[in-house]
Amino acid sequence: MPDDKSISVVNLRELSKPADTLIKKVSSAIGGIFEPWQIKRVAKAQAEASLIRAKAEIEITDLHRRAMHRFVEEEAKRQENMESITRRALPQLEDGSDPSKMEDDWVTNYFDKSRIISDTDMQELWARVLAGEANSPGSYSKRTVNFLASLDKADANLFTSLCGFGWLIAGNIRLLIFDADNAMYDDRGINFDCLNHLDDIGLVSHEHIAGFLDTKLPKRITVQYHGSILHIEFNNEADNELPLGQVILTKTGEQLAGICGAKPVDGFQDYVIEQWKTRNLVIS
Repeated sequence: MPDDKSISVVNLRELSKPADTLIKKVSSAIGGIFEPWQIKRVAKAQAEASLIRAKAEIEITDLHRRAMHRFVEEEAKRQENMESITRRALPQLEDGSDPSKMEDDWVTNYFDKSRIISDTDMQELWARVLAGEANSPGSYSKRTVNFLASLDKADANLFTSLCGFGWLIAGNIRLLIFDADNAMYDDRGINFDCLNHLDDIGLVSHEHIAGFLDTKLPKRITVQYHGSILHIEFNNEADNELPLGQVILTKTGEQLAGICGAKPVDGFQDYVIEQWKTRNLVIS
């Protein structure tokens, strides 16, 4: 993806229809901050105008003046954050998407939470959420947005590492953690303590004793690991079970797993195949 600085205001003169629609939607929901031909930096100007009016009405003390200048700088920074996240989202919009279907309340809540995010990596994550919601309204709940606002970068990076062990099974992302003490996981920072931590903050459910299963599966299913497709054949014609290991995603975790930027783990596909073969499954 282009660096934030490379997506200039000039480039916004020739927007795709979904990008133009998204900027109009954002403008409508949060008060006209964005326009199709230009993303205006208005917060500082508006705050300075307020200072001028205040000077005409009352005697401004040094304390008042310092407070107003602090307000000016804070609002300018928040404005910059919102613009940066929006610019990062624009290239991710799908040609057939219709951002006008996004709920105004969702957009307002999203920017209320995201405007304080200045870290570029976290802005990229926020941009993926905005683009994902614009491409398919209803994909991300307000609860997930609110959770994301409380997520620090270290936990986000830990979750991304964990999602490197995620497979697509029966249409769902499944984290296949069979033994957190195994070097396959531990060498990549995934262990019992970090799984408990991610459980505590609400991204996963960790059950290290009984584990989890996918149930009522047909005789043959197709699974994927980062684009690599495998076929699994069970012994029974129906009502089969597939062991998933010790961790499953929560609803919030599911919504964030697909956009966290996880990368495949070397050797993990072969490791999982061996785990399944010990359960007499036929893998091809």
